[in-house]
Amino acid sequence: MIDTKIFNDTKNAFILKTDKDLKRSLFIFSLMNIPFFVPISTVLTQFALKIKLPIESIIRATIFKQFCGGETQEECMPLVKLMYSKNVHSVLDYSVEGKETEADFDKAARRKIEIIKFASTSKELPFAVAKPTGIGRFEIWEKVTHNETLSSQEQNEWDRIKNRLEKICQAAVDYDTKLLIDAEESWMQDAADNLIEEMMVKFNKDKAYIFNTLQCYRWDRLAYVKELHERANNQGFKLGFKVVRGAYMEKENLRAKRKGYQSPICEDKEATDVNFNAVMTYCINNIEDISMFIGTHNEVSSYMALQLMEQQGIDLDDDRVWFGQLYGMSDHISYNIGKHQSNAIKLLPFGPIRDVVPYLIRRAQENSSVKGQTGRELALLQEEKQRREGQYVKRIN
Repeated sequence: MIDTKIFNDTKNAFILKTDKDLKRSLFIFSLMNIPFFVPISTVLTQFALKIKLPIESIIRATIFKQFCGGETQEECMPLVKLMYSKNVHSVLDYSVEGKETEADFDKAARRKIEIIKFASTSKELPFAVAKPTGIGRFEIWEKVTHNETLSSQEQNEWDRIKNRLEKICQAAVDYDTKLLIDAEESWMQDAADNLIEEMMVKFNKDKAYIFNTLQCYRWDRLAYVKELHERANNQGFKLGFKVVRGAYMEKENLRAKRKGYQSPICEDKEATDVNFNAVMTYCINNIEDISMFIGTHNEVSSYMALQLMEQQGIDLDDDRVWFGQLYGMSDHISYNIGKHQSNAIKLLPFGPIRDVVPYLIRRAQENSSVKGQTGRELALLQEEKQRREGQYVKRIN
């Protein structure tokens, strides 16, 4: 029986943090919890980088160290091995954003394949990641989604996108590394879904290597999963899904309102939670056909998944179910799941400091916009600080 208080153990959650690490994390989340700090600091950071002020050392010592593993994959490995010593795996994510030329996309695809090869040599790194707009322009994905006629140049771009993704997927299979493909905005996602489905048909014959991402703040995702499951059974391939709530809610709702169509997003957080749990439950109940990476910082959903696995007689370390959180957040979930021998994994971003600043800004913005996220992290860190100092600790429910 899984203990209902599995996520209350802050000693285990922060077991790898020194007192200095704990103070740094407290400082960062305290700042992020201040109203208007994130937008103001974002503007100042971007300005400082633009005029080439030497602020890399400040970024490295603070937000970079909190949310990233290093500047290179090799630099990440001591941290990767340290986390693995507590049964927490890693997935390396080269988090350089905003490159838009064909040469950049070719380079990005080659880099993904290099990371897949690198991951295959380490038992600590069972997954790799890819992002559709990392290998092709957003506008091309959008046009294909809406069945718009492509110019000859655009058709060539689309063919190159398909070729890049196929090479990345082939490398994942060749090097026995599972591949998580991110989801993005709904108005380009159909093209991505269709192409990823083609990759699943080709490469997921015996086991799931290719994982599409389901953003469960979209109310249509359960129906999508059921329909694709039926197709997979008919055509004889396995499904892989990374199940998340989603990251573009405000943008999605604003666009729907501006253009006058029904929003694809659930009406509120509660409806999103219900949808997420329904999708997750369906996947676990069909474990023979569907592998899943549960990407959540939500304790209720995480506990619910563990309960479902126990009820279904699924081993907690079954390779078809993984629990993933972002590095620097929700350690009380990752490390306590790892302690109970389930498959815990951290998404570990890396890259040159100046190049990953857009990712770090986005991470700070998403943290501050998710209701209670920063406050929860801060409360857990404060509880652990009090525990180490021998003070009375008020348990967080």
